[in-house]
Amino acid sequence: MTTDSRFVVVGGGLAAAKLAESLRDNDFDGTLTVIGAETQLPYERPPLSKEHLLGKQSLADFTVQPEQWYRDHEVELLLGTTAGTIDRSSKTVALPDGSTRPYDKLALATGSRSRRLPIPGSDAQGVYMLRTIEQSDALLSMFASARRLVVIGAGWIGLEVTAAARAAGLEVTLLEVGAVPLQAALGDEMGAVFGALHRAQGVDLRCGVKAAEIVTADGRATGVRLADDSVVDADAVLIAVGARPNIEIAADAGLAVEGGVLVDESLATSDPDIVAVGDIADQQHPVLGQRVRVEHWATALNQPAVAAQTMLDRAATYDRLPYFFTDQYDLGMEYTGFVAPGTETSVVVRGDTAKREFVAFWLDSGNRVLAGMNVNIWDVTDRIKELVLSADAVDPRVLADTSTPL
Repeated sequence: MTTDSRFVVVGGGLAAAKLAESLRDNDFDGTLTVIGAETQLPYERPPLSKEHLLGKQSLADFTVQPEQWYRDHEVELLLGTTAGTIDRSSKTVALPDGSTRPYDKLALATGSRSRRLPIPGSDAQGVYMLRTIEQSDALLSMFASARRLVVIGAGWIGLEVTAAARAAGLEVTLLEVGAVPLQAALGDEMGAVFGALHRAQGVDLRCGVKAAEIVTADGRATGVRLADDSVVDADAVLIAVGARPNIEIAADAGLAVEGGVLVDESLATSDPDIVAVGDIADQQHPVLGQRVRVEHWATALNQPAVAAQTMLDRAATYDRLPYFFTDQYDLGMEYTGFVAPGTETSVVVRGDTAKREFVAFWLDSGNRVLAGMNVNIWDVTDRIKELVLSADAVDPRVLADTSTPL
């Protein structure tokens, strides 16, 4: 690459900022442009439902780099700008004002957006979603005035906002269509642990129920009507039913997409001059031997270093195991590994689930460890990684025995 090379990053979150940082750290001295739809400097999203919502951190605490860093490293920041179409033949990205930005290499870090719930009343005042700092600020303000909150969806965001709302003194009713919280992510046994946690904190958790309508008065939410026609009264409603990857710009450009943007081990898309990172990257994982797309902070943090090497035409492979974490009340958790949807597994528990101090392991039919989750037990992530990477069969009884070192 020469000083005449032009690199463009589409996206304005953590992955985009870390990619710009990695390119400059690897001595790329060409033109570098970051195009972000949000007006804020790139920031990390986990605090939006954790420390920020608990009033413990402000935006400056989780902004990736200050504005001066971009000036010092000659990174052109186009914030509040939604990139238009990508023309791969002319190698340009269209901007809203009709201009274009040419590129030699392009990175897509467009992230995800909250899934909308197609029920009446979902666009009323007093109905919230959480993806941006503005939405987190709005929730924080609501905590100061509302008394009753209904949360639709007991996934990670729904549970974390519920915990923050309880800490603020709100009465919370949590509605979940599945049999337990986090059923798709953790299964019935571990999902039940999180259900018990929230009930112990005074949450009215209702599983196996479906929201049919957000009831309104004068355009403002006053409750949620369930499929059985009962109504849960509320001063505010949070919709937290998952996220949808922003892959439209990639699909319109003719890149290979399925659930996300298909990338290889080096994070290159079907166009070798375009990489994709973060939430949208559906990677052929070199260790797991299958496609993996992970909508979590660690992916956005770590993939850019590899993508930067790929953009610089250097050999690189992203081989980290998926990792995510949560903090709810006095429970801290880390999860390492990957269980593909539909995989038949057994769960081995090492420790005490009642005290919420344990490690859970997901084993396949051959007793190989696919993933591990440590709850209020620390400094074991490396051991869990070793067990997953070894691909060796384990004795479940020995694995559960806390007197045997991992």
